[in-house]
Amino acid sequence: MDTEDVLKSTNQAVDAAVALVSNWGIQVVGAIVLLIIGRWAATFVGNGVRRSLEKARVDTELVHFFGGMAHYTVLTVVVIAVLSLFGIQTTSLVAVLGAAGLAVGLALQGTLSSFAAGVMLLLFRPFKIGDTVEIAGSVGSVFELGIFSTSLNTVDNIRITIPNSAVYGQVIRNYSTNENRRIDLVIGVSYDDELGMAESLIKDVLAKEKRVLADPAPTVAVSELGESSVQFVVRPWVKSPDYWETRFDLTRAIKEGLDAGGCKIPFPQREMRVIQVPASQQN
Repeated sequence: MDTEDVLKSTNQAVDAAVALVSNWGIQVVGAIVLLIIGRWAATFVGNGVRRSLEKARVDTELVHFFGGMAHYTVLTVVVIAVLSLFGIQTTSLVAVLGAAGLAVGLALQGTLSSFAAGVMLLLFRPFKIGDTVEIAGSVGSVFELGIFSTSLNTVDNIRITIPNSAVYGQVIRNYSTNENRRIDLVIGVSYDDELGMAESLIKDVLAKEKRVLADPAPTVAVSELGESSVQFVVRPWVKSPDYWETRFDLTRAIKEGLDAGGCKIPFPQREMRVIQVPASQQN
């Protein structure tokens, strides 16, 4: 090969390299710049979402979750845009990702339902850690409120874990939210007792109990003429944390107060009549 052929081959190689750089160099540089800007934008958006949720006093778990979701969503869009720069058809890629997401969603339908319910519980906060609640037929204090499930400690110290899908959308009774709570007692006295005296004895017991609130004032009234006794409703108000101890103490104190005052709490009674049939009518 003579010098002229070598030069010709070299020129062809240089022209090919120049053409390659011309065709792809700008795209590579653009892709690098786009990745750098996209990463910065993803971080900016993620941090912005976190700060907004923190100002709204949203639960920490949701702050991290939505912040991370915003961050990776921006990154995904950036990667798809970079692939488009190199002529890669991203329409089919997006379709495949969508189909895969649909399949995963159907397979994890129950889990996703609990997840969505957990997000709503953490956003609206119908109860918080330590509250005494009744949910899904169980009563206990809230031990943990997570994305997928809620855990309760019952009064006999049993841990119950309930999927959030069975919590949100159902009736939730929160016994700790309000400052005061009413105790409802039903006390029966004998028909032979003087009702005014029985009412006075019950009110005296309530007046001596320091945990009973003066406002709202307790209610003591005759509610029913039962089969065996006259029924009084006794409805004092107490601070929510004092509910159970006060209820137990009042039940005993009212019984002892009525006994000391001469009133009786009767047992259930039945009146039986024996009808004598004349001998002439007997078979």
